[in-house]
Amino acid sequence: MNKEQAQELLEKYKLGICTPEEKALLERWYLEESARQPMPEAPEDPAKEEQIIWNRVLGTLPAEPKIRRLKKWYSIAAAAAIFVFLSIGLHFIVNKPVHQQIASNQLHKNDIGPGGNKAILTLGDGKKIVLTGARNGLLATQRNTEIKKTEDGKITYTTDQSLSGKESAEVQYNTITIPRGGQYQVTLPDGSRVFLNAASSLIYPTVFVGNERKVTLIGEAYFEVAHNSHQPFRVSSNDQTVEVLGTHFNINAYSDERLIKTTLLEGSVRVSHGQKAAMLKPGQQAQISNNNTDSDISIIRDADIEEAVAWKNGLFILDDHIQPVMRMISRWYDVDVVYDGAAPDDIFGGEVPRFQNISEVLKVLQLTKKVHFKIEGRTIIVSR
Repeated sequence: MNKEQAQELLEKYKLGICTPEEKALLERWYLEESARQPMPEAPEDPAKEEQIIWNRVLGTLPAEPKIRRLKKWYSIAAAAAIFVFLSIGLHFIVNKPVHQQIASNQLHKNDIGPGGNKAILTLGDGKKIVLTGARNGLLATQRNTEIKKTEDGKITYTTDQSLSGKESAEVQYNTITIPRGGQYQVTLPDGSRVFLNAASSLIYPTVFVGNERKVTLIGEAYFEVAHNSHQPFRVSSNDQTVEVLGTHFNINAYSDERLIKTTLLEGSVRVSHGQKAAMLKPGQQAQISNNNTDSDISIIRDADIEEAVAWKNGLFILDDHIQPVMRMISRWYDVDVVYDGAAPDDIFGGEVPRFQNISEVLKVLQLTKKVHFKIEGRTIIVSR
């Protein structure tokens, strides 16, 4: 949507002739854009005040903003915000109550920046390489495998294929560990690419031998597996095993989450859990109760793919209860979370660029009026 189209949509809203889809788009767009825009000092002329805000908000519109489903509370809250906005102008918003101004200023004053490319590589001999500050080029050689760091901050493995016929006893294992506040990408010896999220780790051999390619995941990762019909690729995470020949999928297997989620984007995968197994098709998600070997495998046939891989695409999609949302924020910003009283039971919503400061994410959640935040050092205090 461009500026002219947005203006036409606003006029239709004032006249009460918007379709439900247009109304939902406008409400969503207004909440997200108003949350990102700092309010300027109000000029003497209220008409100019409104025009300044409109110019700044409309000027930030993307060419084709994404439309996502709205949670029930979110639609109601957005409709109320639009009603106030279009009925009495922006004077109310610019002249916010003092306590709201203080809360906003406090978030900015103690702001925390986003995470970035951070990782530690542990070699087969126990040597650790901090990848954040490591030089580009050759990092190490393990038997016939060269480990390099590329200019765009990725790790690649180049292996002499003559090793493929040797015994697996000669194969060494590496571990790449991503701390809180980090992410990293590694290209495995078979050419498969793995994108690792914060607070995650991957254990893998420096060369794949035998009749399978097996790795172990802790946390969350997105896999783009190179096809090899003679050597299935298996990912072990907690009590789950995912087997593929070559495909794209995301696994969320954090130990502090209630469910292990495997989401398929391309190809097909086989998910095993105890004595149970299920095949996934593109667009489906397997859900397994964490740390329960007897639980069934639930298949979501119309999964929210965009939400599952939002982290890889540089987004926070906040469609959940406050506790899982705050766990996601805690991992990426490397902060601790403390609740002052009982946490709200509401389903929250919103979409924020992942590389914004933490205050921008918290402000979107605060728009619900259901939750408030205070930043003290690297601790986020959550209250009603």
